[in-house]
Amino acid sequence: MIHLINSGHMNKINEPLTIKSITFKNRIGMSPMCQYSSENGFATDWHFVHYGSRAVGGAGLIMLEATAVTPDGRITPYDLGLWNDAQIENLQHITDFIHLQGSVSGIQIAHAGRKASHEKPANGSKQLQPEQGGWDTIAPSSVPFESNEIEPTELDVIGIQFIIDQFKSTALRAKKAGFKVLEIHAAHGYLIHQFLSPLSNQRKDEYGGSFENRTRLIVQIVEEVRSVWPSDLPLFVRLSASDWTSGGWNLDETVQLCSILKEKGVDLIDCSSGGNVSTAKIPLAPGYQVQFSEAIRKTGILTSAVGLITTSDQINSILENEQADFVLLGRELLRNPYYALEIENADWPEQYLRGK
Repeated sequence: MIHLINSGHMNKINEPLTIKSITFKNRIGMSPMCQYSSENGFATDWHFVHYGSRAVGGAGLIMLEATAVTPDGRITPYDLGLWNDAQIENLQHITDFIHLQGSVSGIQIAHAGRKASHEKPANGSKQLQPEQGGWDTIAPSSVPFESNEIEPTELDVIGIQFIIDQFKSTALRAKKAGFKVLEIHAAHGYLIHQFLSPLSNQRKDEYGGSFENRTRLIVQIVEEVRSVWPSDLPLFVRLSASDWTSGGWNLDETVQLCSILKEKGVDLIDCSSGGNVSTAKIPLAPGYQVQFSEAIRKTGILTSAVGLITTSDQINSILENEQADFVLLGRELLRNPYYALEIENADWPEQYLRGK
């Protein structure tokens, strides 16, 4: 017997949220989390059951994991991809099922940059050497993430344009696969974040140096993606609001960027942090990133909060205090796919009513 989380203050969690033409039935979403279970970038039965379970479990948004826009943009050989049309069909099977459960499907599109070509975490996460099936990585500058890793190749302007084009064509495929929310991954030390941070971007051209130059890539990607992503569907961007390191990307720059992104047609900022500096000291604690969501929300853009949020009291407090418009759960939804059903006034699937 599930004990429903019951409190007079819980109504905010189950309050619908409408962004553009999409209404989310509640304020709980599934944060994108790599499953490292793909075959040549294709979604598998694992993905269907994994994401389908959370949709049955009542989360208002099911955001699929970081999905590579090119084969060399994968973190590991087991990452999900959407760089060719053949990969659409398996994803469409997933989006159709998510929508049948009354949830909204989202997908995060990404390029890992210098953090690509690694083993999956279960196998130790080490950088793959060429003889182990590894591949050459790219970055804004030839600075490796870890000092003992192979240096990435510095992208030239033609290479940068190719990446922008790949984000655009992947967005089109995401639309064909039936996704209702698109998120551009510009956080966690992956390629776009590498351009944003002066610690990883040491370029001397129009993509390096000043704030305007370091943010040029994300702005251009957003412009191109927004040109093909339906105007009535939400576009999210995930940002690391801080490198947690002196001289790195910081909250002030993030807030400045978010004002620009709002003008360019971004609807919500998914507020995270870290991932670009291997030596960063991150003060992990429950809700440690909510401060970023709260600050960014003051620019007038919608935000989602993420990071060690596990209880309905936490979620409700964040929403009630207008620190975020949406809360994304990660590990908590790995532990309990049916988390959202345990909250008062949740809408249960008819197949499960006898367990209520």
